[in-house]
Amino acid sequence: MKRIGIDVGGTNTDAVLMDGNNVVASVKTFTTRDVTSGIESALSQLLATAGEAGRDVRAVMIGTTHYTNAVVERKNLKRAAAIRVSLPASGSLPPFCDWPGDLAAIVNGGVYRVRGGHEYDGREIVPMDEIAIARAARDIRRANVNAIAISAVFSPLTSSCETRAADIVRNEHPDAQITLSSTLGRIGLLERENVALLNAALIELADDITQSIASAVSASGLSAELYMTQNDGTVARAEVARVCPVNSFASGPVNSMRGAALLGGVADAMVCDVGGTTTDVGCLLNGFPRQANNVVEIGGVRTLFRIPDVLSIGIGGGTIISTDRGIVIGPQSVGYRLAQRARVFGGDTLTCTDIAVAAGLADIGDKSRVRQLPAATVDQALQLIHSRIAETVDRMKSSAAAVPLLAVGGGAMLVPDDIAGISRVLHVQHDGVANAVGAAIAQISGETDRIYRNVSREQAIADAREQAIKRAVDAGADAKSIDVVDIEDFPLSYLPGQAIRVRVRVTGEATLTR
Repeated sequence: MKRIGIDVGGTNTDAVLMDGNNVVASVKTFTTRDVTSGIESALSQLLATAGEAGRDVRAVMIGTTHYTNAVVERKNLKRAAAIRVSLPASGSLPPFCDWPGDLAAIVNGGVYRVRGGHEYDGREIVPMDEIAIARAARDIRRANVNAIAISAVFSPLTSSCETRAADIVRNEHPDAQITLSSTLGRIGLLERENVALLNAALIELADDITQSIASAVSASGLSAELYMTQNDGTVARAEVARVCPVNSFASGPVNSMRGAALLGGVADAMVCDVGGTTTDVGCLLNGFPRQANNVVEIGGVRTLFRIPDVLSIGIGGGTIISTDRGIVIGPQSVGYRLAQRARVFGGDTLTCTDIAVAAGLADIGDKSRVRQLPAATVDQALQLIHSRIAETVDRMKSSAAAVPLLAVGGGAMLVPDDIAGISRVLHVQHDGVANAVGAAIAQISGETDRIYRNVSREQAIADAREQAIKRAVDAGADAKSIDVVDIEDFPLSYLPGQAIRVRVRVTGEATLTR
């Protein structure tokens, strides 16, 4: 089956045409300011390069940094109201209490706390105050706020309060776009609520981006189905991904890791993805990125949901190098303006790409424009780049055992050949478009993470597996192709009723109808 994978980064937009697991054609273009026109350009060049092989493309998988950038840069975010079903519990820490002040000022569309919620063992704290929820919905409608995040105490265990509250809100505010925290986050209330609020603030942007990307794909003459990459190394149909934009956070590094696994033929390894702005280092386990089990900050907001364990540093092909007071690497980058500002492309800014060309590691642009760089400057800058990358790799290793490392990305030439604790550094074919390869080969996933009481371990795992499969199928996976990726179970001795926490993740191939 032919698929096109596209990854939109801060500097480059990469596209690749694949037939099964074989790369048919690939292109690497510079990202444009509006991004969408860059996708159109990449598709146009890719199809021209592929020629007849570009016929009968069944699916287009796209990864984008739009949503992460919106949070980090405080742009294109809408106001979102918070309805928390929890009183009399959690009264001392209101929604938005741990957000950066500037971001909260943009997003906070009102806070409403009502009585209700459940204990950790499923018992009601108090009956939910449905009248207060209806009153809150009317207030939110009068304030012209359409994005609403609903959270409740321990809702991942018992979501009935959130689902009932959503029904009441829809009755009072038909135009509301509702996000339920139980569908996104894990047990921690604040972190789960934060994820839901970020998602609600991004819903309108996700609508616009999905429509723009669909238009770009249609303008290229393709009638393929559109999918968006997710942060667990999988994809979801565009209409499904549109309502959960937070699931695309950090999907870029994940795409690179999945692509590296295929291109290198290695399922367990470290991966170093050097892009235009950052270097992202992660760990592959069974061909998928290791998941973070701790709190992750996004734009200064604490979250706890499915997200890859990736460490990023400010080194990339477009990273600016200052020589005014010694050699200083980054963290500023020229970003998508690399083609105009880097010295090898006729600009006046010294970047990591210029150092790579001067050191003979890359053959791009006009080499004569960096010949005048002092050898000591080139050597010192390269040594600093190598040492920071090596240090980052060491921090991400989970054991002292020597493991292989896959170097990918447009700046893969900046990765040193010898790193302590690394058995070998692998530079693979098509490494510059590994992110697009990862997008193209992505499957659809389903995940469940919940606590069971008064049932056997086997029953709990069976039910969690069934729920995970249902979520994958609902997201567009072929039920016949489902594979179980992870099963984790943890007996919880401090909870009554033989409590056990079960987490199951499954993947499956996309069901294509076109």
